[in-house]
Amino acid sequence: MTNVTMTATTSRQKILTYLHRQSAATATELARALRVTPADIRHHLSRLLADGLVEVGGLRREGNRGRPHKIYRLSRPAMGDNLPALASALMAEFFTSAPDEGQVAALRRLADGISSAPPLPPGSHITRRLAAAVEALNKMHYQAHWEAHAAGPRLIFGQCPYAAIIADHPALCLMDKFLLEGHLSQPVEQLAKLERNERGLPICVFALR
Repeated sequence: MTNVTMTATTSRQKILTYLHRQSAATATELARALRVTPADIRHHLSRLLADGLVEVGGLRREGNRGRPHKIYRLSRPAMGDNLPALASALMAEFFTSAPDEGQVAALRRLADGISSAPPLPPGSHITRRLAAAVEALNKMHYQAHWEAHAAGPRLIFGQCPYAAIIADHPALCLMDKFLLEGHLSQPVEQLAKLERNERGLPICVFALR
């Protein structure tokens, strides 16, 4: 890493630290507090905005005249949340109280509920259904794609959106199966769960049956 890159990284980390401590600030306040030029602050803020770490939370007018100044704050992803713990607790409560058959039915309903787009009609060509399924899955952060295979098409998930809780609640893989079947109008079988591919990255693999 070059000295310029290290300096930029350090400066942006200082901005994030300041916003974490102060909740919000204008570019002028940041420049004054961190003792850098307004131009440098605006440059770093533009990069932080592009990276999704900072967002504009409103406008503030200083004095009776002059244009209002943007107020910057940490984005929700940068601030973090307690959603994994909440989701894990809710799943644990559900699986403790529901019978097995009720759990399966509920996972089907969950799959229908989180789907971001309606599936194509069953009569559509399989490649169209695969493409539509991949598009819908990627809106839900699965980093999915499909590949042709001698035994039939396979869908590969490059990311598990539930990685934070999947170890405690492996039944979510069944929800993914139902999610795929809903989009493809065809049964699928899970072949791999967070197994390392040739690049050493964890993937999940599903095959059409």
